[in-house]
Amino acid sequence: MELPQIEHVRRRRCDSAASRPTFCNSPTVLVMVGLPARGKTYISKKLTRYLNWIGVPTKVFNVGQYRREAVQTYQNYEFFRPDNEEAMSIRKACASAALKDVASYFTKEHGQVAVFDATNTTRERRAVILSFARERGYKVFFVESICDDPDIIAENIRQVKIGSPDYVDRDKDEANQDFLQRIEVYKTCYVPIDDEKDRKHSYIKIFNVGTRYLVNQVQDHIQSRIVYYLMNIHVAPRSIYLSRHGESEFNLIGRIGGDTALSPRGQKYASALATFIKSQNIKDLKVWTSHMRRTIQTAEALGVQYEQWKALNEIDAGVCEELTYEEIQEKFPEEFAMRDQDKYRYRYPKGESYEDLVHRLEPVIMELERQENVLLICHQAILRCLLAYYLDKPADELPYQRCPLHTVLKLTPIAYGCKIESFYLNIEAVCTHRERPMNVDTNRKPEDALQTVPDHI
Repeated sequence: MELPQIEHVRRRRCDSAASRPTFCNSPTVLVMVGLPARGKTYISKKLTRYLNWIGVPTKVFNVGQYRREAVQTYQNYEFFRPDNEEAMSIRKACASAALKDVASYFTKEHGQVAVFDATNTTRERRAVILSFARERGYKVFFVESICDDPDIIAENIRQVKIGSPDYVDRDKDEANQDFLQRIEVYKTCYVPIDDEKDRKHSYIKIFNVGTRYLVNQVQDHIQSRIVYYLMNIHVAPRSIYLSRHGESEFNLIGRIGGDTALSPRGQKYASALATFIKSQNIKDLKVWTSHMRRTIQTAEALGVQYEQWKALNEIDAGVCEELTYEEIQEKFPEEFAMRDQDKYRYRYPKGESYEDLVHRLEPVIMELERQENVLLICHQAILRCLLAYYLDKPADELPYQRCPLHTVLKLTPIAYGCKIESFYLNIEAVCTHRERPMNVDTNRKPEDALQTVPDHI
């Protein structure tokens, strides 16, 4: 079998520096606005995780962390009083240091979005940020979180603020009272973004963690994606269950891709999965599968309704579909060398890369953010991409996430991250995981390394 004439494309796809996406030459400073305990840091971290996952280099600059480094021991809420001149001087210096680091991130690290995470509750502070950005040609997008629901505020204080470095070894009731007083101090000088005075600025207002939104002057497609993402997230308690299909006939003989049925052990796993899911007593569970037979057969054993997503289909191995690794190594040895050099961006001839999968899965992530309890029955490469999103893994680690057969992964979003639990359902299966090659020179030419050890999808 001869490869199509795509040699120049293959080489370019494996040049990681050249293939990294560059969305624009005018980076964006995303500025959080709002009183304490309104979910600003939650939004900052979650949005940063999403943007990095889709390939937009993003970093959070939390001014509170700069303040903690400048003032080692936090005393009480009076530090935040606007008439505390010494403290105000320190806080302004911390904000300036953070902005300086934002500029360094854009110029030296080639970042595209910097999230300036602070209260930014005064027009004066926001004007400083706007001036800083205007002088350097940066775009500014404000994200204001407005919340007057006492239950949401109390829960945020309980989950996050009392456990912050400010209150280490402090009595919880004392810490709670101090933080409430801190909020009251901020209220005295808080000036929300004004829909009339600030109509020329770009912003989104989020009311009560997503019950209502107001969007103004979206400038470009990155800001558009930010808005779309923020309008889909919620904080309701939920769990996401991830499972590969049961062991397939192709798994048994080492062939990749294809659309084969379950093996006898795969059928046993489908039954075991049904028993496990029933034991979890999950409220209003939704079940999603790919269009491939092995995921559908696994879902059928559950005896419930399920939805098929083409976006959840396994990575397309192109001309390598349904071949064993021995066959691929014999027919396309150079492809192995190039794939080891950059597994995330390597694209199979006439097929897909992991980078392609991330873009294919973006609508799935958006829908998962909108939903509550969901079980996804899909494939190894798909699960790796989803895990990388939820666990905040960088692109170079994404293709090497462990996703064994006959194991359920339970993901539970928490304050600033995601808790993961693994349940092996005690049905034997082949192992399809291959570790990252240890001796790959990512700078060498493909023709210098034709005998690379094959790697798994």
